[in-house]
Amino acid sequence: MRLTVGITGASGVIYGIRLLEMLRTLPEVESHLVVSNGGKLNIALETDWQPKAVEALADVVHSDNDLAASISSGSCGMDGMVIIPCSMKTLSGVVNSYADNLIVRAADVTLKERRRLVLVPRESPMHVGHTRLLHEAATMGAVICPPAPAFYNHPQSVDDIINHTVGRVLDLFGLDCGTVKRWQGPARNHKA
Repeated sequence: MRLTVGITGASGVIYGIRLLEMLRTLPEVESHLVVSNGGKLNIALETDWQPKAVEALADVVHSDNDLAASISSGSCGMDGMVIIPCSMKTLSGVVNSYADNLIVRAADVTLKERRRLVLVPRESPMHVGHTRLLHEAATMGAVICPPAPAFYNHPQSVDDIINHTVGRVLDLFGLDCGTVKRWQGPARNHKA
């Protein structure tokens, strides 16, 4: 499987970093990474990571300015794409096919080739313009997967929440890193 990962300037770049870490454990996946300038800024602001160290997690790295990169064409044969986190600016670019950078162009190609595009918007609260864009992206075929934490799995740390969320994103591509505590139904205590 060949998967494109876009990291944009929304808060929550740790989700994208963790996704890349998990993909490294899956030898059957070739990861292609594009980080926007805003994404690089948030890596520095929100984490102890350096952008070059994040890029080193991917198999292939593309510049967001390189509109001639392999992933800008449907003939490249990527299997899907995740934009994690997805800024509202990037969401707007995707919905309006305003492909002035590689992340939006690769997303546009993913949609036109009828491949899976997963958007992980990290914005709250949202105004009606945001929700309209999310609706439009969904009608175009994108999967909207906000990083809403699950609590049925009794997370004990922020890492537990991040791992579960990213694991659920990978589920959308049929990939399992073993980080998702699967729902087994309610625990029942039957007394005789």
